[in-house]
Amino acid sequence: MSATPNPQRRSEKSRQAILAASIDLCSEKGYGGVTMEAIAARAGVSKKTIYRWWPSKGAVLLEAVGQKVDSEAPFPDTGDLAGDLYTQMNRVVRLLTTPPFGPAYIGILSELHHDAELTRAVHDQFITPRFTAAVNRLKSAQRQGRLAADADLEMTVELLYGPLYYRYALRKPPHSPERTVKLVDHVLRSLDCRP
Repeated sequence: MSATPNPQRRSEKSRQAILAASIDLCSEKGYGGVTMEAIAARAGVSKKTIYRWWPSKGAVLLEAVGQKVDSEAPFPDTGDLAGDLYTQMNRVVRLLTTPPFGPAYIGILSELHHDAELTRAVHDQFITPRFTAAVNRLKSAQRQGRLAADADLEMTVELLYGPLYYRYALRKPPHSPERTVKLVDHVLRSLDCRP
């Protein structure tokens, strides 16, 4: 007698196929050329299946980008604050400026002014968890006496990552690794960071 198929495993296989299809299509056609119909056809599922899990193509691509960032750009904590910031920031720049994930994310950002639900999802699923991870890394440095006790950690994250997003959003060349080193050094010096 054959075993009954596990619906959870089948659902996860479909979910991963949908995420992969969305990224592949974005790479081939650009963000504007991706449709829910095309994702469904490429993934071998119905549109109804996609809409059961995501309300829009932006939401599908957001999950695909977030999954990639989580796997390739976690926030390190080696005890060397500046080194950890260089490492993590350079990974993020590399990921978000390299196809297919860079074009997918810039497409998602372009829809934020028109899609309140996607805006909430970007903040809840993508920005807030990564912002929190950065603040927690700075708190660790603060507890070790490497950052001033009165440093505004949330503002520090904005000072560090704001220039990266500025260049990204305006389609300017990304910071080089050397420029990121200067950015991190400048921000940490302004915060009375101790070696």
